[in-house]
This record gives sequence, structure tokens and C-alpha cells, in this order.
Amino acid sequence: MPSPADPLFQDNLLLRALKTEDRALLAPHLERSIHQRGETLFAAGSDVTAIAFPCGQTVATLIVAMRDGRSAETATIGREGAVGGVVSRGYLPASTHAVVQIGGPILRMDAVRFQEAKRRSESLRNLFSRYGDCLLAQILQSVACNALHPIETRCLRWLMTLQDRTGSETLPVTHELLAAMLGVQRTYLTRVLRTLQRQGLIDVGRGRITIRDRTRVEAAACECHGVVRHHYETVLGAGYDGAGHLVRIDPPDEEVDTTERSQPRRALA
Repeated sequence: MPSPADPLFQDNLLLRALKTEDRALLAPHLERSIHQRGETLFAAGSDVTAIAFPCGQTVATLIVAMRDGRSAETATIGREGAVGGVVSRGYLPASTHAVVQIGGPILRMDAVRFQEAKRRSESLRNLFSRYGDCLLAQILQSVACNALHPIETRCLRWLMTLQDRTGSETLPVTHELLAAMLGVQRTYLTRVLRTLQRQGLIDVGRGRITIRDRTRVEAAACECHGVVRHHYETVLGAGYDGAGHLVRIDPPDEEVDTTERSQPRRALA
């Protein structure tokens, strides 16, 4: 159980952005656990009993699975966010699977206790309402991207999304995992990755993919990654460093004019 001043709060950007008094509301009810890749946080149709805050390089994805065995990613959540009933109240059934894609520490909190903390704090409600809006924007943009854009640009979008959350150019991604996220056959994805590698955008190794040139990857990808990123910057006050890694979320501040957040940001140290 972390204290409000525990360094672990620094490993999740939403928790880091909280006021000290809001951390104190959550701290007694947070439990730290280590999760491995492939673990299910909750399954479609099951009650969402806990809120999970990925910490450090831990990444989870929301996945829609079809009856024929195919699946596709609808949202990727890392240290910038939370997985579970962020906006809803109580133990409601999940509409998707939440699966750990990059293992590591997660802070978990009972969903009912989390809703009680939000009831007691306007600033807590403010922050998570803003985050819920950004998560929905990511999901909606992913739906449009999957329907309208070719696999090559969708692949680059997903790799950049993962890089933003891990802060690493080398991503622990297998062909099987990426194919499942994009909803395509592994053999087809392998051909796509070879093409992207020949173009000098990525390097493909056993169990890993390395982004070689972030600027060129951004130029080659569809606009969806940039649209979602801009929404996070505008609504949540998300800050990125010079390499595109997400490093900050602005704390709740009723006096902040959101039009200021839409202005270009300089690179953060």
C-alpha cells in the first residue's frame, strides 16, 4: 500500500498529476502487483471490479474479440492512464478484453472505493473526466483508422502509440502480437514489416521492433496518431519530450484555459 508521497505515484502520470489531498484519498486503497504479458485484467462480459493504473513501461490494450477467433485493438493504455471503470459507477460489465501487452507493475483499486473518492473530490472528478474523454477519442479514432487506412500506416500508428508510452525506441513486440492488434494474418503482417524495414523506418528482430527514425515514421503514418495526440494535449494537458515520449499530464486546474493547451509546445527536458 503506497503512501501519498510514495515514489510509485510518479510512475503513473495520472497519479503524478493529482493533488496531495487527492492522493491521500486513493493511497490507502491502492495495491501494487506485477503482471506478465498476456495476463487478462478483465474479460468482456465480466464485472469490472477494479481500476488498474499501469506504471513505468507497463502497457495494456483493450481488445475486441470475434467469434471466429480474430481480434483487434481499440485502445492502448500505459503510464498515462488507467484501465477499468474510469467514468462509470460501480461494478459494470466490460465490453472489451483488457490484456497486458508489456508486463510490469500495476496499481489496482476497488472500483467502488474509486467512485467514492471521486464523489468526495471535484478535482479528482475533473482529471478523470478529462482522461475519459481522451480515452474515448482514442477508441473512436482507432475505429475510423481500422476502417479507412491501409495496414502499413495503421502499423506505424500502433508502434508510435506504444513508443509514446514506453519511452523506448526498441519495442518488445512479436509478429503474433502485432498481427492480433491489427486484426490481420501473421503472414500478411510479416510482408508489411519487411516493406517498412526496406524503407528504413523500422528494424525487425526476434521478439522486437525498433523505430529507426521517429520523424520519418510520423510522416509515413496516417494522421490518426497525430489527431489523438493533439486531443490529449488539448484536453488533458499531456506533454511530450523531444523524442515524442509522453512525460507529463497537467494537474486539474479550473482556471486553465484549454485554448492555451492547443498552442504548440516546446520540447520538454
